Amino acid sequence: MARVPGPPPLTGLRRRIERHRLGKPDGGSFVRETFRLDREAARAKAREWFEQWPKAAYWTEVESWRALDGGVIEFTMRRLPSAD
Repeated sequence: MARVPGPPPLTGLRRRIERHRLGKPDGGSFVRETFRLDREAARAKAREWFEQWPKAAYWTEVESWRALDGGVIEFTMRRLPSAD
């Protein structure tokens, strides 16, 4: 007879939730910031992030983006908190 596995252990999830509640940074967490800017300002802001936090060291990227009414772009930039 095949054994039915039980639910997965939640100890890792509980540990991450507790660290978050205590305000301790998670070692693998990214810094994220969301912007709503007109198209040209959005391009300038993304370039600013890539210049300040180079992709090779900080894994900087545009995590998501969408075009809103009136030529506004909403986008989220993501990077590592440090290059270490």
